[in-house]
Amino acid sequence: MAGRIEDYALIGDMQTAALVCRDGTVDWLCLPRFDSHAVFAGLLGTEEHGFWRLGPAHAADAVPPVAARRSYRGDSLILESEWDTPRGTVRVTDFMPPRDGAPQLIRIVEGVTGRVPMRSALRMRFSYGRVVPWVHKHEGRTVAVAGPDSVWFDTEAETYGKSLTTYADFTVAPGDRIAFTISWQPSHREPPPLPEPEASLEATEEFWREWVDHCTYHGPYREAVIRSLITLKALTYAPTGGIVAAPTTSLPEDIGGVRNWDYRYTWLRDAAITLSSLLRTGYREEARAWREWLLRAVAGDPENLQIMYGIAGERELGEAELDWLPGYEKSAPVRVGNGAAHQLQLDVYGEVTEALHLAHMTGLARNDYASLLQLKLIRYLEDHWQEPDEGIWEVRGPRRHFVHSKVMAWVAVDRTIKLIESGDADGPLERWKELRDDIHRDVCEKGYDKERNTFTQSYGSQELDASLLLIPQMGFLPPDDKRVIGTIEAIQRELSTPDGFILRYPTSGGDEGVDGLPGDEGAFLACSFWMADDLAMIGRVDEARKLFEKLLALRNDLGLLAEEWDPRLQRQVGNFPQAFSHVPLIDTALRLTASGAYGG
Repeated sequence: MAGRIEDYALIGDMQTAALVCRDGTVDWLCLPRFDSHAVFAGLLGTEEHGFWRLGPAHAADAVPPVAARRSYRGDSLILESEWDTPRGTVRVTDFMPPRDGAPQLIRIVEGVTGRVPMRSALRMRFSYGRVVPWVHKHEGRTVAVAGPDSVWFDTEAETYGKSLTTYADFTVAPGDRIAFTISWQPSHREPPPLPEPEASLEATEEFWREWVDHCTYHGPYREAVIRSLITLKALTYAPTGGIVAAPTTSLPEDIGGVRNWDYRYTWLRDAAITLSSLLRTGYREEARAWREWLLRAVAGDPENLQIMYGIAGERELGEAELDWLPGYEKSAPVRVGNGAAHQLQLDVYGEVTEALHLAHMTGLARNDYASLLQLKLIRYLEDHWQEPDEGIWEVRGPRRHFVHSKVMAWVAVDRTIKLIESGDADGPLERWKELRDDIHRDVCEKGYDKERNTFTQSYGSQELDASLLLIPQMGFLPPDDKRVIGTIEAIQRELSTPDGFILRYPTSGGDEGVDGLPGDEGAFLACSFWMADDLAMIGRVDEARKLFEKLLALRNDLGLLAEEWDPRLQRQVGNFPQAFSHVPLIDTALRLTASGAYGG
């Protein structure tokens, strides 16, 4: 049975990622890419759908013991888990080396005290748990083959097969180190090279040490910021610069419900805000790589800009349901692909333009095509900003005139005007200044409720929406504007959970609401960070700090956050770990540090 979402650790190689539970079970791994079929899909089903458990031996009918301690080794993505047993203490080190060849997952068992009986149980199931591979020996190595895929299993421990599972039973004493490695390779290719676990461990640790050294943030929240930055780096697909929203699919926003989506793609919005956080903390190379990815993905066709693409820029992300998987804690359906890819979301034009603007302002080398793309985006918005859209939350109900979408259209025009005024682009400056004024006037007239002194979710609506918290952060209105303060206070009243976290918008319980879906969802963590930002901006810095530190306390023991927090169940929900949670954590930490609003 899969663990709670917060029970998992992330390891990865900047091309794919694995989730490791507290009991030493890898329940999720897609090979060779983030968006490939899973080899271990137990997270969304049962052990029959694939897993790899490595830990102290236990009776067949007993619950596997969980690690007494676990942590990342320093500022890295190397996971160390320790078990204390009646016979002694053992440590397992899990990591995926940044690769230039076959993807590998390496697990090294080390005896600490006593003599501890151990067991490795490896059950590979291809195509999200549907296909049982042919497992056999090849020149002393174990290989599992199914169609185009092969996974090679290497260890010095003696292995045997039973019940379509590969086992190894062994005992470790102090100083013993026994390594286990799986490597993916196309099945028609020659076997991958024999792994070198110890050398790979040293190289992986050095990679992360050097990468973290580039961080320019040294404030009081450095531990949380560094862990979030490492997580964002792990969600970056190194060959192209694309950034996935999360490495998982179908972890539910509402446990037992249908709000289950595939996040293993590059949302322009998520990637743009990730880029902004990386730039603000010193990571310009990632910004350059993402800008190049963007230019390739859009490929001169901004009129058909999608809200998301595949990690190499693929456009077709057709959505399908995997009916053989029961879903995480029976949250069905399990979906792969994402049907929202072809929605109209006007706000992405603003997020992309803001990211390009920030890259330009922070001195990233000029790219003429990036400037040309920005101008093309505005020409598109000139003709389309007045249309209704599906909005930032990808509603599957009818299109509306979402206020946030209009605000971000204003942002796109405003930042492009600044580009022209800087002398780095040519465009119809006066015409676009008029366009900027027109959008601003439209929002303030049609998206603002004078009686309640708050902006609303959409034109003519009475509902609120947490995305309105971005109005002062984007510079649409100053923080001290009474309409901004009224909106912040209205969201606090109407969209707060009892513990002070923020919902995206009202949901309707059992009936379909504005998003076209039944059921509820948890507090959206990004929105809660936005609230902390806004509170700091309007001078309520102590309140902002307290909310921020409450949010930090929601992280799991390894500093990781999912998409949402379920206030009823008091647990993390949604895909994990989630870039859209870790980015605003970084941004809020930077803002509070600049304001001096931190304890101790």
